[in-house]
Amino acid sequence: MTRVTREGGLVLSLRRVLGAPRAVVFRALTEPRELARWWGPDGFTIPSVESDPRPGGTYRIAMRPPEGSVFHLAGEFLDVDPPELLRYTFRWEEPDPEDRETVVTLSLRDLGGASAEVVLTQGDFATERRRALHEQGWTEGFGKLERLLAPA
Repeated sequence: MTRVTREGGLVLSLRRVLGAPRAVVFRALTEPRELARWWGPDGFTIPSVESDPRPGGTYRIAMRPPEGSVFHLAGEFLDVDPPELLRYTFRWEEPDPEDRETVVTLSLRDLGGASAEVVLTQGDFATERRRALHEQGWTEGFGKLERLLAPA
């Protein structure tokens, strides 16, 4: 969990080792049914996911907080190289005044056996407050993904 400043911008960087083969992790990052099982901060539900993971394809995720109304995020896939790389734009459809579109890069590395490392970068954020909000969301979401993929 590192905050990186690049050319005056704020970038989020996270690294997580997951107990599943890289291809299984990649599926969990791209398939709507799998995304709905782990996406978002703790307590959030995902009523719907639309995803067309190919360069130029789009996605849209509906999120519902524990108390509150559904809101949406969407974007376009820029690079899709299974099972190694996903890169896509990320924008809130009902943005906060401090929000702007960012780019998410997810790189997956095979660690051998049933283990893979995911490295996430996202940025550039307009404010530290928004970067920190995304850090919390990704950290909690990756925690759910880790539990979901843990060997039985």
